[in-house]
Amino acid sequence: MTCPRCAFEHVERVASSPVPGVWEVLRCERCLYTWRTTEPDRRTSRDHYPEEFRLTQEDFDEAPEVPPVPPVRR
Repeated sequence: MTCPRCAFEHVERVASSPVPGVWEVLRCERCLYTWRTTEPDRRTSRDHYPEEFRLTQEDFDEAPEVPPVPPVRR
């Protein structure tokens, strides 16, 4: 399986429906896009994902570095 947004080939299952086999929540390990398998093709299929929201390797290479979120102060 590949990510609909960035076409990365490493997708992780993060949750499953309480009723086995009904749906799963998947997350891309590169762009962190997350979707449920029961969503429409425009959210789950690279071929149908809107072109204006697709990411390429070039997008990642040119992205500014985002600083890490600091720890919570107590």
